[in-house]
Amino acid sequence: MDAPLWTPSADRADAAAITEFRHRAAAVAGRDLADYEALHAWSLAEPGSFWRLVWSFCDVVGEPGDRLFEPANELYRNRFLPDARLNVAENLLAAEHERCALIALDETGARREMTFGELREQALAVAAALTESGVGPGDRVAAWLPHGPEAIVTMLGAATIGAVFSSTSPDFGTQGVLDRFGQIEPVVLVAADGYHYNGTRHDCLARLGEIRAALAGSLQATVVVGDAPAGTESWTDFVDRGRRADPASFRALPFDHPWYVLYSSGTTGPPKPIVHRTGGVLLQHRKEQRLHCDIGPSDRVLYVTTTGWMMWNWLASVLASGATVVLYDGSVFHPGPPALFDVVDAEAVTWLGVSAKYIDAIRKEGLLPARSHDLASLRALGSTGSPLAPEGFRYVYESVKADLHLASISGGTDLCGCFILGDPAGPVWEGELQRPALGMGTDVFDADGRSLRDRPGVAGELVCTTPFPSMPLGFWHDPDDARFRAAYFEAFPGVWTHGDFASWTEHGGMIVHGRSDTTLNPGGVRIGTAEIYRAVEQLDAVVEALVFGQSWEDDTRIVLLVRLAPGHVLDDALRHELRTRIRAAATPRHVPRVIAAVDDLPRTRSGKLVELAVSDAVNGRPVRNTEAIANPETIEAIASLVELRA
Repeated sequence: MDAPLWTPSADRADAAAITEFRHRAAAVAGRDLADYEALHAWSLAEPGSFWRLVWSFCDVVGEPGDRLFEPANELYRNRFLPDARLNVAENLLAAEHERCALIALDETGARREMTFGELREQALAVAAALTESGVGPGDRVAAWLPHGPEAIVTMLGAATIGAVFSSTSPDFGTQGVLDRFGQIEPVVLVAADGYHYNGTRHDCLARLGEIRAALAGSLQATVVVGDAPAGTESWTDFVDRGRRADPASFRALPFDHPWYVLYSSGTTGPPKPIVHRTGGVLLQHRKEQRLHCDIGPSDRVLYVTTTGWMMWNWLASVLASGATVVLYDGSVFHPGPPALFDVVDAEAVTWLGVSAKYIDAIRKEGLLPARSHDLASLRALGSTGSPLAPEGFRYVYESVKADLHLASISGGTDLCGCFILGDPAGPVWEGELQRPALGMGTDVFDADGRSLRDRPGVAGELVCTTPFPSMPLGFWHDPDDARFRAAYFEAFPGVWTHGDFASWTEHGGMIVHGRSDTTLNPGGVRIGTAEIYRAVEQLDAVVEALVFGQSWEDDTRIVLLVRLAPGHVLDDALRHELRTRIRAAATPRHVPRVIAAVDDLPRTRSGKLVELAVSDAVNGRPVRNTEAIANPETIEAIASLVELRA
């Protein structure tokens, strides 16, 4: 198209935090930085100065130290602000005590509010109770909780004393939880007795018993929100015990002290436990939220997420802006499609974050929020999880709100942040992510490692060519970093390869075309194939299986191919059993939309099944490395399956 869908007014662009930051950066640089491109170039040329300016501009609480940047031979060993000391919980709780910090809602209509003072008091009580339970710096505190205040309070309490926090959502089955928490050996587990979703209450206590038994070797305490079974402590008693204990205080920690363990999607085995540093993630989030999202103390921010997705960690960091975080737990379509926009109006939400799939779903539903709702408070809409189709962009401006900053963003669990972000002072073009993130050497490489920056529209691998502070410390139990290097640095030595197909645009923005590896992405939620395999291959009827994602109706649907044992047929009963097993072992999101039987599956000459080749063929991409496939004829047979055309 010839014109952008939206351009901020001159007054709005001038008032954006990123504009003020650009002027300050020009003073630091000693030269004019006339536009975004100039600011981005300076942020890469002077990384230490850039991130130190982010620290001061965003009022980070702590001591930054004198050294700005410590270079290293390997990209991931570069260090930012190596002498800095800070506490992330103190930063997230720094706003005035009387300000509203959290508004927690769920689909049943329950509503709770907490001020920053109340949140701080509970967090310090939890910190004291954790200390009394034997938790110290570096120990792991795990949360298997819904998207409510208790998860935020637990994280803040753990971060106060330097414990490492990890969370996952209660819709995960026992094995899915153990695949994650079992690797990090938590000392304390905080769980819920149940949760609500789509009008139904789901009980967690039976699974909790199995999880506790499996983690018995490391667990010193289990805390339960709700009805606490024997051998556990109720959340209320736990917090009260902390209030009676010796007071906790914010422990000043090194910039690279671990804060979170997040989990990859488990494509080729158990999910990889990614260790994220305190200062790096906080600084990354402050930059993204203050500069790229223009979030400030007057905002109310709601991002639709669960505790098992990195956007939960991102949303928690919004507290450091002094803004109010709106937590919503449950289905955004319950009791009906307008539910989320009802919340926007009722709570005066200013910044709403959703998945691209949600936008597509309400578009297909024919929802017209611009007519049915006021939305006077809403000034920005974030979209992530999967690429937002051009018609999704048009729908937002035609049917949601015409004067709205639509920020389609892209990043991942791997960095707990984004490579491509919005620019609240710049135009929004249909189908395009606005800008490479400040401080990030985001680029697109062809197969030979050459930049495609000057070849708009040509797709290649999304990469980052420069160090950044939220680069993970590594993987848990990976002492020589072998798995970590293999995950991100093998394709192009010395360059972070993210696993997305992307291209530049003529406007200096980017388009993400989807995953370039075998991670699945249904509904904008990244999941892996290993958990599906573990459930399916327990059946005697299944000899082997292959899972991949098929692009379908502006989304990705999961396809499961099975090679059956003699005497078995793929009838409705077997399909039902497969789906039931997958749902029980993982989550409802893992359940395949399509299940088909095949005579054979493609494999390498060493016998390894090749998901990526099948995904490429079915999705119309060139099949790579066919010379390594022992039986390439099976790929064509799969691509011709009638089940994949309906």
